[in-house]
Amino acid sequence: MAKKTVKTNAVRIIEQQNIPYELLGYKTEGGQPADGLSVSEKIGYSAEYVYKTLVVSAGTERYYVFVVPVAKELDLKKAAKTVGEKKVEMISVKDLLGVTGYMRGGCSPIGMKKWFPTFIDKSAETLEFMIVSAGKIGMQLKLAPQHLAEASRAAFADIV
Repeated sequence: MAKKTVKTNAVRIIEQQNIPYELLGYKTEGGQPADGLSVSEKIGYSAEYVYKTLVVSAGTERYYVFVVPVAKELDLKKAAKTVGEKKVEMISVKDLLGVTGYMRGGCSPIGMKKWFPTFIDKSAETLEFMIVSAGKIGMQLKLAPQHLAEASRAAFADIV
């Protein structure tokens, strides 16, 4: 494991669970989030390995987390079916920090303020590694998909 100067909740949890990882950084413009495809370019990895964390709601206080490839879109119908809801919708950016403790562009599936049912797109299952936000804009975690599932108590599902 690499030595860190900055520790996010996600990094602390990964380290507490003795999960091997690599921390990747990239330059931001004024601390502003970059879209996922730009992040993959900035860190020098193909977009197939880079995943974004999306949070949806099925009504008041019913939140779910989905981790999908940055080049793909979450299928809301598949997502709703996966979690046994009639309908889900993306939460608004203004609600993201309050619900998860993370800002847009730095939302990690690990270490949110509260645990929510979490699902990783099944495309990640066969990858040697995947890359997700480390919980801060400009920081990414590279780890095995099974380790991400373990750390976030996630299941793999067909959601794109």
